[in-house]
Amino acid sequence: DSYQGQVVKGCPVYDEVRQPSMDDFDLQKYNGKWYEQKFHDWTQFKEVYDTTLDIKLTADGKGWIDDFGVRGPAPDSAKLSWDKSPVANGAHYFLFGRVDENDPPGILREKGFGVEFPNYIVDVKKDPETGEYTEAIQFQCLERGGVRVFEGINFMSRKPVMTDEELAGMHQRAKAAGMNPYGASEEQMHMVARRGENEPKIDNNWQQMWHAIGFDKLLELLTESIEDGGR
Repeated sequence: DSYQGQVVKGCPVYDEVRQPSMDDFDLQKYNGKWYEQKFHDWTQFKEVYDTTLDIKLTADGKGWIDDFGVRGPAPDSAKLSWDKSPVANGAHYFLFGRVDENDPPGILREKGFGVEFPNYIVDVKKDPETGEYTEAIQFQCLERGGVRVFEGINFMSRKPVMTDEELAGMHQRAKAAGMNPYGASEEQMHMVARRGENEPKIDNNWQQMWHAIGFDKLLELLTESIEDGGR
């Protein structure tokens, strides 16, 4: 691939993108719910919205379940049909992870879509008073035979909505990490739409129909079986 006239081959090693904020990275502080703000990922539908990642560590701290929650389609992308969708009130996909003791802190091994891949935590922003992580930048990259076949970038925050200034700050940190050639510039990333956490669940004839035929129960059973299978 090329970026601004520069040929970019394969994937970078972690040390090439890792930022000083990752010194003394604490996986326990990475645990919990994150709100995806922006992404660069051709496997992720741009029509979804309210995307969250809820990371639950195992008791020994060597593994975790990443509960990837989405709703879709977004109201602005399907103005006439968004509230008729069977997943208008949400659906979940689970990624399973492990910590490889041979990896430096900040590399998490995730398994999803039938493949295991390294998930680089490139940068975290810390609360100046508590030291808790308030923002995080993730980077996934896969190559085969020296050819990059996939790259994914996620901007995440502990709060549902970020200001333009806060998002610009994340772009600047991603640029400083050398990630723009892999898709971190503003024009290469997609903003995740949000309906609002305090909005009521969608309840209309379509949602009642999905409930009547048991679609929501099927989603719950599927979610439970996937989660149990990853333990």
